[in-house]
Amino acid sequence: MLAANVQKLSESTREKLKPAMEKMEEFLNEYSLQALTAESGVDSVAFYKGFLSDLRHLLVFSEVSYEKLGVVIRRANFDMDFAEKALYNAYHHCINSFFYPKNECYSEDGRYAYTGQEAIRFRQTPVKPVRDIILEITKIYEELRDDLAYYESDYLTQRRMNQRHA
Repeated sequence: MLAANVQKLSESTREKLKPAMEKMEEFLNEYSLQALTAESGVDSVAFYKGFLSDLRHLLVFSEVSYEKLGVVIRRANFDMDFAEKALYNAYHHCINSFFYPKNECYSEDGRYAYTGQEAIRFRQTPVKPVRDIILEITKIYEELRDDLAYYESDYLTQRRMNQRHA
């Protein structure tokens, strides 16, 4: 990939992460486990514990990627290897954490992706704020997944090939 393209992709990825991080941080500052379970009942404690844990991890991964991409952009001389590694990590940590959360409180159902319906399906019916935060940031992470699709596998393949020829 050309350095100019990688630089633009680094900038746009960073820009897209910022609103997602702000929304997650606002949600996590406003809602506690106690507040979420008060609305839905005792039998949902494990669900919301897992959900909050996954959201915290996603926020941290997004913040780390945001900072690394900031370093990429601010450097006087553009470091292509560092930028590509930062984009690869953004894909593998942020995108995968969003679409494959550890506690599986929600998942993406690809059958709905092209129907105009929401593709995110929750393991149990969540309270409105939980549903809203996930649906708000879904579009951002979908765009990032599309933008960074190259870094899903091609980046590693290219790196391995370069190591063999070195």
